[in-house]
Amino acid sequence: MALLDILQQYSDPARAPVDRVEDHFDQVARQSNPRDLGNGVAAAFRSDSTPPFGQMIGDLFGRSDPQQRAGILNQIIRSVGAGGLASIAGGVLGRVLGGAGATAAPTITPEQASQISPADASVIAEHAEKKDPSIMDRAGEFYAQHPDLVKGLGAAALAIALGRMHSQR
Repeated sequence: MALLDILQQYSDPARAPVDRVEDHFDQVARQSNPRDLGNGVAAAFRSDSTPPFGQMIGDLFGRSDPQQRAGILNQIIRSVGAGGLASIAGGVLGRVLGGAGATAAPTITPEQASQISPADASVIAEHAEKKDPSIMDRAGEFYAQHPDLVKGLGAAALAIALGRMHSQR
């Protein structure tokens, strides 16, 4: 099935074929521009039909490897700055960074990212969203590089992402 034919099925979320959404998402992810896929994922993050952004990031974080965990945390830190996040989630980010980052945005290593729980990542992402809502766009771009993780967000999120991609065409 052609890419546009697949996306057309998601133009009306109420009639989207949710029983095939994972397969369709796989096909679209392989054939799409990463920017378009990232915009679709960001739309799922923003939707009222999906869990809150912080919860979704916590879920993705929990299923990520250490490199991916570090990657999303670094996106968040670049967006809002480590100083603004150091005291969030019981200060876990400040402890992991060893007090660094109050003035400069450090880079979190995979080893450091492994010390942060999915629940803490959720709280950090929630705080980041309040300070800079555009973090959802950067998180969408980041996770567009990891479509297998995105599939774990569920049928509703995938249908929203595909619907957004359809509307961009």
